[in-house]
Amino acid sequence: MSLMQRLDAADARPEAASLRSRTYELLRLEPGSAVLDVGCGAGRAVAELSSLGFRAVGVDLSSEMVEEARRRSPDLEFLTGDACSLPVDGGFAGYRADKVFHELAEPSRALAEARRVLVPGGRIVLSGHDWEALVIDSSYPALTREIVRARASVITAPRVARGFRRLLSGYGFGEVAVEVVTATVDGGLLGRVMVEVAVRVGAVSVEEGEIWLTEQLEEGRLVAVPQFLASGSARR
Repeated sequence: MSLMQRLDAADARPEAASLRSRTYELLRLEPGSAVLDVGCGAGRAVAELSSLGFRAVGVDLSSEMVEEARRRSPDLEFLTGDACSLPVDGGFAGYRADKVFHELAEPSRALAEARRVLVPGGRIVLSGHDWEALVIDSSYPALTREIVRARASVITAPRVARGFRRLLSGYGFGEVAVEVVTATVDGGLLGRVMVEVAVRVGAVSVEEGEIWLTEQLEEGRLVAVPQFLASGSARR
């Protein structure tokens, strides 16, 4: 399965659709408002926001993703750009970033950019996983801990989501609120990726990875993934 196929499958899950809808609600904006979706990927959220009446613009660091988004939604606007150096001048009433900040070495720079492009009182919504807080149904707790640590070790900022409240409050946003939603995924779906990483970085042996993954592929095995949704308003 290609990366795009995996992303499409994940985005199509009912839980993912519900989480996206909640981020749109947290924007608390009227139809017609301009919204910037940072880390837009193939443009699903931009298309959904547009269907709700917003003037949505998508930005992604990957030119391949931007090209795919344009192919899927040729009537919408997508730009290639960095969250820490956005390719837009400003005037946005809303800023949304889903599963982006864990890839940023300097989240403060991204928040400074969010403040720059938002109008006074504009709304920001951040969404992301805590990659060190996965809850996994396994009979091998010690091995599971090593695999979770290994997966987190290749992520730039695996714990950033638990600090969303502090970050937003400290970088010019008020009325900050945080919700935590726990999503459940099939153990085998995420397990394959986690084992691949753990073996690659030398955290577990190939044999240990196979034993652990075989168990995760059993019917009924689940992984609980905490997702933080943080929202606030740019101080005037």
